[in-house]
Amino acid sequence: MNRRRTPRPPSWLPVDPYLLALTGTVAIAALLPASGAAAEVAGGASTGAVALLFFLYGVRLSTREALDGLKHWRLHTAVLACTFVVFPLLGLAARGLVPVVVTPRLYDGLLFLCLVPSTIQSSIAFTSMARGNVPAAICAGSFSSLAGIVITPLLAALLIGGGQAGVSGDSLVKIGAQLLLPFAAGQALRRWVGGFLGRNKRMLSVVDRGSILLVVYTAFSEGMVAGIWHQVTPARLAALLGVEGVLLAVMLTLSWYGGKRLGFVREDRIALQFAGSKKSLAAGLPMASVLFGAQAGLAVLPLMLFHQMQLMVCAVIAKRRSRDPLPGGTAADEPVRGERARDRPEARSAALR
Repeated sequence: MNRRRTPRPPSWLPVDPYLLALTGTVAIAALLPASGAAAEVAGGASTGAVALLFFLYGVRLSTREALDGLKHWRLHTAVLACTFVVFPLLGLAARGLVPVVVTPRLYDGLLFLCLVPSTIQSSIAFTSMARGNVPAAICAGSFSSLAGIVITPLLAALLIGGGQAGVSGDSLVKIGAQLLLPFAAGQALRRWVGGFLGRNKRMLSVVDRGSILLVVYTAFSEGMVAGIWHQVTPARLAALLGVEGVLLAVMLTLSWYGGKRLGFVREDRIALQFAGSKKSLAAGLPMASVLFGAQAGLAVLPLMLFHQMQLMVCAVIAKRRSRDPLPGGTAADEPVRGERARDRPEARSAALR
């Protein structure tokens, strides 16, 4: 007897259970928000999880990879320019959409989205899938995250008006203690714990996703307790999605063709496109919690939506890039410069992190 197989979704369509987990976390925060002592416990747990995540990031980046990555300083400069110059300029240009398209509060979140650093995990995975310069993507994502610990709060203080972002010396210290110090500790202890992380590669993914879920729950719980969600309507959310779709399309186009104008080879252009067009939920959420306080739930909503959008769109692009003919007639299954064999089998499983 022939058994009927359950139809599978098309290979180009990323089905990410993590999206359901994020949505479920928001729903739980809406129905059972943490308050009082429970809020303190949830906040402490999320802070500890994010610190552990950046410690593991520090362990993952080897000194050799960092030194090799410095050789591509033009590429890293281009990624930083996309992340901290072009994105903020586009965010400022979107101010003209207030209040017709987005509310002032949602615009603050949209502008904050434009200020956070690039991702590490997904930039590496998509670059590997598309047969780009993987070591450069590792270094670009790491450099962006480290620079963002300082640059993002400063840009938020400069550009987000109305006192919504409470940037002070104390907030900078908190962000540095939560993100930069654990990363530095990971680098210092890499010699002793790097092997353990290499044998337990799923740990980084579990901590990555778990820390984000904890911060999302804490931020949205604070929003529910503060009563800020009555300001968001379905029409406003739809308009916000449309604006973010345009923002992502512009950055993907500028980073790809800008890399061509700068004379980058194909694999470097791929790293620039994926690292230069993304925004980090893992880095942005704890920063928003410190900078916006009780308003963090509404402030991170644009970042959460953009995070899922960038994953789905870039998964399609990476899949198509992987089938592009390479210069010189290289076969599609032959390795190119910057790609290591151990990266390729893991790329699909890591792509939606």
